Amino acid sequence: MEEIKRILRDFNEARDWEKFHTPENLAKSVAIEAGELLECFQWGSEADRSKVSDEIADVMSYCIMLADKLDLNLKEVILRKIKKNEEKYPVEKCRGISKKYNELP
Repeated sequence: MEEIKRILRDFNEARDWEKFHTPENLAKSVAIEAGELLECFQWGSEADRSKVSDEIADVMSYCIMLADKLDLNLKEVILRKIKKNEEKYPVEKCRGISKKYNELP
């Protein structure tokens, strides 16, 4: 992950884009790129693999840049969120069920 962050930093610094990368703008960009990813599936479940992979890369890149800007350790925040989800969605209550945690039996 550090290598990817460095590559993204270098790419943006070379273009003097860092000044545009506020947390707000990066969060907007995540949502915009996620919309473009969803657009790949607009007319059905089959999508062009190359286009999907490009959009996933865009979403992930903006997420990484946002986490970097906020000085968040991605591994730590992801593992912490998984732990929260394990508590909200215990296997014995949710296995094979797609309901939200507050609707589980």
